[in-house]
Amino acid sequence: MFVPPRRSTRHLRLQHRVPSRVRRLMSAAVALGLALAAVPALAQDSTPPSVPSIVTHGEATVRRAADQAFVTAAVETRARNPRDAQQQNAAGMAAVLQRLASMGLPKDAFRTLGYTVQQEADYVSGRRVPRDFVARNAVEVRVDAIDRTGDIVDAVVQAGATSVDRVRFDVKDRVSLEREALRLAVEDARARADAAAAGAGRTIDRVLKIDDTRQPEFRGPAVMAARTVAEAAPTPVEAGPIEIRATVVLTVAIK
Repeated sequence: MFVPPRRSTRHLRLQHRVPSRVRRLMSAAVALGLALAAVPALAQDSTPPSVPSIVTHGEATVRRAADQAFVTAAVETRARNPRDAQQQNAAGMAAVLQRLASMGLPKDAFRTLGYTVQQEADYVSGRRVPRDFVARNAVEVRVDAIDRTGDIVDAVVQAGATSVDRVRFDVKDRVSLEREALRLAVEDARARADAAAAGAGRTIDRVLKIDDTRQPEFRGPAVMAARTVAEAAPTPVEAGPIEIRATVVLTVAIK
């Protein structure tokens, strides 16, 4: 009788073990594939069903008397070279700021809007002909006592400002007034939604979304375009009311 060697027996046992490992790996792969396939189904099930809804627009305007002014003044100088133009301009603007400080305005009331030094030129027969260098420094002055706006305009011109480009008005508590306008706009949109739902024989169930469609705000009228040093009469200034607007889009569910 022939007896196989032990080495062959171990080889046969290893051959029987390999298929069992393969089966376990295949089972794990199938289970993973089923789990991944179930994820989209769960995501679809979690999507909220569509509900009947109404979309309305609300608007509101809050009006207040202006209690703050901003004056934009500039000093412009010309010279044959840029250094002289710059030095002359620095002296002129220093005189303007010193005059404003003597009127009791704090340092944080001044803000530089722009400073340039450039050469002017003419074009003759297609050729560029250089001219003088021009230095320009523009500052914005905040006036918290609005009844002094005309005096501030006169003071900067008398101190050496070559132009007053703009005077605009605003309100100090703009943030709170913007919130008030927003609240009123939402109330307007809700009233419109209630009316629309009632007309359809429905009622409001809940608010789904509120969009604040804020637009760039024009902060007060400019009462003057420019004023030069040649004018000596007192400057009359009328502020007028400030309007703050808000617009919203309201989406509500109805039942």
